[in-house]
Amino acid sequence: MTESLQPGTAVTVKYKSGRYHGEIVQTEPKKNTAVVKITAVIDHPVQGDLHHPKQTNVPLFHERKALSKNEKANVPLNVIKRFDGEVPDYAASLKEAVEKQRRELQSLETDWSNKALETLRTVEQDYRYDQ
Repeated sequence: MTESLQPGTAVTVKYKSGRYHGEIVQTEPKKNTAVVKITAVIDHPVQGDLHHPKQTNVPLFHERKALSKNEKANVPLNVIKRFDGEVPDYAASLKEAVEKQRRELQSLETDWSNKALETLRTVEQDYRYDQ
């Protein structure tokens, strides 16, 4: 698989609880990882405790921001997929991913979704959609 993942290759990756478009910067075959530069957001990271999904009575309800434009992440090769389509603008993709997650959370109407929605609003205050 690493033969097809050369520097500059467009990919999609799962990183923590988000999904992103990116570009391979370098591969580390011995570590079974690649450094990926983030170019757009597909799915915004999930809010809350991933070890206790959809629960609010947890020691720490995590706030998770999306990776930044051009941020580099060390990603396991098994969650990297080659991408041949058109990559959207980072700011537009971030806004769309946040809005999608907001709609999903609003439709659930549970204690967890309300807390996750509140946390998403807090995280969103740090985003710049005009860049």
